[in-house]
Amino acid sequence: MKTLNFRVILFAFALIFGVVFSIPSLTQSDEGKKITLGLDLQGGLHMLLGIKSDVAIESRIKSMAASVKYIFDDEEIIFDDLRMTDGNQITFELLDKDDATKAKALIEKELDGVVLKENGLKFTLSMTEAEVTRTKKSAIKQAVDTIRNRLNEFGLAEPTVAKQGEDKILVEVPGIKTQEDEQRIRELIARAAHLQLMAVDEDRAARVNTMNPNEAKSFGDVILQDVNSPEKYLLRAIPVLDGSMLTDAKVGFDKNNQPVINFTLNGQGAKIFGDFTGKYVGKRMAVVLDNNVYSAPVINERIGGGRVQISGRFKLSEAHDLAIALRSGALLAPVYVMEKRSVGPSLGADNIKASMEALMLGFVLVVLFMILYYGLAGVIANVALIGNLFLILAVMSLFGATLTLPGMAGIVLTVGMAVDANVIINERIRELLHEGKSVAKSIEEGYNKAFTAILDANVTTLIAAVVLWAYGTGPLKGFALTMGIGILASMLTAIVGTHGMYQWLMPKIDKKKLGLWFGIKTEGAK
Repeated sequence: MKTLNFRVILFAFALIFGVVFSIPSLTQSDEGKKITLGLDLQGGLHMLLGIKSDVAIESRIKSMAASVKYIFDDEEIIFDDLRMTDGNQITFELLDKDDATKAKALIEKELDGVVLKENGLKFTLSMTEAEVTRTKKSAIKQAVDTIRNRLNEFGLAEPTVAKQGEDKILVEVPGIKTQEDEQRIRELIARAAHLQLMAVDEDRAARVNTMNPNEAKSFGDVILQDVNSPEKYLLRAIPVLDGSMLTDAKVGFDKNNQPVINFTLNGQGAKIFGDFTGKYVGKRMAVVLDNNVYSAPVINERIGGGRVQISGRFKLSEAHDLAIALRSGALLAPVYVMEKRSVGPSLGADNIKASMEALMLGFVLVVLFMILYYGLAGVIANVALIGNLFLILAVMSLFGATLTLPGMAGIVLTVGMAVDANVIINERIRELLHEGKSVAKSIEEGYNKAFTAILDANVTTLIAAVVLWAYGTGPLKGFALTMGIGILASMLTAIVGTHGMYQWLMPKIDKKKLGLWFGIKTEGAK
C-alpha cells in the first residue's frame, strides 16, 4: 500500500505557497507583496507625446562647439570668433596658419559625422545628413529610455513607455488619481533637465539690460534670466560643459537647511571643470538648467573633484523630482503632450468586475465539465486547477507584477489550458483501461505516454509567451506574463501533482467502480 509520496508532498507545498502569498493580493491588505493593477483596471494617466527633434540637432551642434573649444584650448591652438550660426553650423577662425593641419586632424579624430569646410583660416563645421538622421532617431529612443527611467525612479509601478510610429511616445501611468499627482508626473516627464555650466561674458555683462538678443548673438552670447529674481545674465552661448558629463545627482541641504541639488561629473567633466575654474579665477560661471540661471558664483579658486551644487529655493518635492530628472539624463529634444486622458478608477472597477465574472464563469464551467465527464479523476484535475490559479497569483505577487485586462484574459485562458494536460492524461488512462490493463499500470503508462505530447505543447506555447513578453509592450506583456506563469504552474500541478495524488489514492481506487473514478465502465480491468 502506497503512502504519501514526493509528488503529492511537492504539490501540497506548492498549494500552501500559492495560498499564503496570494492572500495579500486577494484581501488587498497593507502587509505583504501584492499584485499591482494596471491602468485599465485601477485608472491612471494616458498620454501621447510628440518630440521636437529639430532641437536635438541644435543641442548636438552646441555640444560639438563645446568640444571644439575644449580641444583647441587643451592643445593650445589659437582661435577666434567660435560661434554657432542659424543654419546649425559652427564657424571659427584660426590665428596661426601652422595650426590648420593639426586642428583639422583633431576634429576628424574627435568628432563623428561632421563636414569641415575651409576658406583660408576660416572654417565651417556642420553635420552630415546621415548624422542628422541618426541624431533625430537617437533623440526619440533616448526620450523613451529617459522618461521610463524617470518614472521608475519616481517609484511608479510598471509604467508603460513605448515608441509609437516614427516620432511619438505612448505613456501610461497607472494609479494616478489626483490632479496634483497628474501635474507632478507631467512636469517630470516634460522637464528637459538640460544642465549647462556657462561662462559669464564679463566684458559686456554691464550692458545686459540694454542689449537685445540679436546683439548678444552677434557677440556669440545669449541672455538668460535668473530663476529667482528679475536679474539677467549675459553668457557665452557655447557652454563650458553640459549634463551629458553628469554621473549622479542627489538632494542635499545647505547651511540654512534649504534643499539643494548636489551633482557629480564624470572624469572628463571633472577635468574640464577643474581646468576652467583654475584658468578663470575671479570670473563668474553660471549654473544653467533648462535655460534658467540658478546661480552665477565668482570662481575663487580651482575646483577639483567634479562636484557642483545647484541652489534655487526649491521645495523638497521639487528638489527630489529635479534630482531624478538629472540622474536619468536630459532629453535631447523637448516633448509635448499631443493627447491626454485620465482613466477613472470607476472604469477600472467595471473592468475588474467583468473580468472576474468571466474568470469565475469559465472556472465553474470547466470544473463541472471535468467532474461530469471524468468523475473523481475530474475532481483531482480540478484540485490541480485551483493550485494552478493560486500559484499564478502568488508568483505575480512576489514579483510585484502588474495585472492588466489582457493579463486577466491570460488567466482565463490558463484555466482552460491548465486542465488540458489532465484531459490528455485521463484519455490515455481510459484507453488503457479499455484494453484491459490494471488500474495501476494504466495510470503509470497513461502519464508516460501523455508526457511527451504535453511537454511539446507547453514548450511551444511558452516560447510564444516569451517572445510576446520580450518584444511586446503594455497589454501584450501582461497577457504573455500571466500565460507564461500559468504554463509553468500547470506543468507542476497537472503533471506532478495529479500523478502524486493518484499514487496516494491508489489503494482506495475500486476497480469495480471505474465509472465513478474515471467516468467509464469496463470489464477488463484487473
